[in-house]
Amino acid sequence: MNKEGLKYNTEREKLIISEYGRNIQIMIKHLLEIEDREKRTEAAHFIVSVMAQMHPQVKESNDYIHKLWDHLYIISDYKLDVDSPYEPPQQGVIVSKPEHVGYQKHEIKQGHYGNYIKEFINKIKEIEDGPKKEALLLAVANQMKRDYLNWNRETVNDLLILDDLHKLSGEAFTMPAETKLTSTNEILGKPQPIQQQQQAKKKKAKKQQVKKMPNPNRPTKK
Repeated sequence: MNKEGLKYNTEREKLIISEYGRNIQIMIKHLLEIEDREKRTEAAHFIVSVMAQMHPQVKESNDYIHKLWDHLYIISDYKLDVDSPYEPPQQGVIVSKPEHVGYQKHEIKQGHYGNYIKEFINKIKEIEDGPKKEALLLAVANQMKRDYLNWNRETVNDLLILDDLHKLSGEAFTMPAETKLTSTNEILGKPQPIQQQQQAKKKKAKKQQVKKMPNPNRPTKK
């Protein structure tokens, strides 16, 4: 009686790449025992085709066949010797961890505005005083208001935005207190008061029209 199938997975050899399952790993292990190189190569191509059928989604990648052959070598513990269409991967290269990219560290007191706002403000400092500079400052202030409302989707006072702009610019820019920014309702996509009145009138007119329409199920009075 073959007791191999009665073993617990914890008693069996550890799976090298679990997504292919134990049967593929056993097939590759037997592949290494084939002495004839031509037959071994033919068997390797067959196993790769089976691996591709198990995971058809990998075909979305342009180099999916190359990846399957790399996985074949890895599961064989880099001991496979066949006529492969690709160069065998170097041991340890694929499994090695990539270098840490690192995090950008920018000291921003109001983090919800992001570093790009600070960069825009610094660029505006290089522009001569005039209408262009004022228009750019207004555009930055409106963008700051959008960023603030993305962080806190309630409401924000325009004076707070103007004060934050003053601080972020190193007190270089002071916009007039009466500066009008894009309304909160417009930024959040809420209907304006006039729009609300128009919508209410349309609903009322529609209800009145429905009431005037005759009911076909109600008998007419003679």
